[in-house]
Amino acid sequence: MSRARVRARVRAGLGAPRTLTPTARILRLRRRISLLFALTSAVGLVAMAVFAVRADGGRWREQLDHTMDADTSWALGLLETDEDGRLVTDVLAESVDTACPPLTVLLVDAEAPGRLTVEHAPGKPCLTVDPALVEEAGRAAVRADAVRAFDGRTTEGEPVRMFAQPFYAPEAPDDAGPQGVLVTASDATAQRDDHRRLVGLTTAGCAVLVLLSAAVGHLLSGRAVRPALAALDRQEAFLADAAHDLRTPAASLRTLAETALRGETDSAEVHRRTLRLAEGMGRLVDGLLTRARLVSGTAAVARQPLRLDQLVEAVAEEAVEDAAGGHRVRVEAEDTVVVADPDLVRRAVGNLLGNALLHGHAPDVPADVLVTVERDGTVTVADAGPGLPPEVAGSLFERFRSGSGSRSGSTGLGLSIAAWVAHAHGGTLTAGRSERGGARFVLRLPTEA
Repeated sequence: MSRARVRARVRAGLGAPRTLTPTARILRLRRRISLLFALTSAVGLVAMAVFAVRADGGRWREQLDHTMDADTSWALGLLETDEDGRLVTDVLAESVDTACPPLTVLLVDAEAPGRLTVEHAPGKPCLTVDPALVEEAGRAAVRADAVRAFDGRTTEGEPVRMFAQPFYAPEAPDDAGPQGVLVTASDATAQRDDHRRLVGLTTAGCAVLVLLSAAVGHLLSGRAVRPALAALDRQEAFLADAAHDLRTPAASLRTLAETALRGETDSAEVHRRTLRLAEGMGRLVDGLLTRARLVSGTAAVARQPLRLDQLVEAVAEEAVEDAAGGHRVRVEAEDTVVVADPDLVRRAVGNLLGNALLHGHAPDVPADVLVTVERDGTVTVADAGPGLPPEVAGSLFERFRSGSGSRSGSTGLGLSIAAWVAHAHGGTLTAGRSERGGARFVLRLPTEA
């Protein structure tokens, strides 16, 4: 939309055109696909229904025409002529019940070829047809010099099928016109009722099938757009995880820079800590990219034999150095080898430790965290803090769930990431109450491939 049109809409009070989110655009595409599927199905079903209805209408008409053609052909064999060439219908009247179905014999007026005269008509026909309709059928057959059939109605309004068959005088030249025409009628009430039932059933069936196709189209379009919606969810999750993981080292760099500007810290120490933070941020970025590839299915978990005890000790040392406030982390580890991705496990253990140092203590009281590593691939992180609030116990590992309230500023992604790492390795992450009264997280990793 041009800027002039946008300004015109704003002046008119309509506001600027609403920008759809990617999810809204995908959902709109799903609705359009469903509608297109339903319309395509409807067009096909309606076309088939019309074909079936027309075919049925032609079928029952052909059956009646075939029956009346046989009757008129039999009647033609009973027509005779006298010595003067005049038509005699006595044998026909005596041999055939011309009243049911009604059979009328019309002769062409030699002096006025367009005029027909009644030579024989049934006295009490079973179908009362207007003589004008009978004459119309006869004239149509004479003009066409061929058999003609069409739909009509009795004087009571009931449907009938009219049939007219011309006949010729004996020994008449080939170019001579018809001498007369036989006109009969057949009751079409039963056929019409059957046809109407077919139309009703076909219409109802089409409506049901169109609704069913719309529902199926909606389900299929939902499956079609599901990967796109999942990709959007993964993208949002990646951005949220990146913001969560990079927030702490970025804040530490800023604090370190402000301290260096005030001259409160030795420059060598500042450089050393800056280098360590930069290296940690690089690992975080690599881990985020790795997780994004894993979730999207473009990469696999890089499982390899890993000394879990050494990794946990290194993570604990880094956590104590980066944390402020005199927090204490004790590690009791046995020699343990697991089969896992080192970067992902490092992130999971780091998130559990970070959660314990952030939430596992009372305000203005240093945290005291105990980390144990057992030979079966179990890492336990226990603190002496206030424990897990009951309202978050059932949804602790959901994204954006934080159990500390607003005082921590946490978005609650750390535990969800740790849980994802555990599940990606075929392990588990559980939470409970520690013997010291605080929270206790147990990460279990497989020790064999």
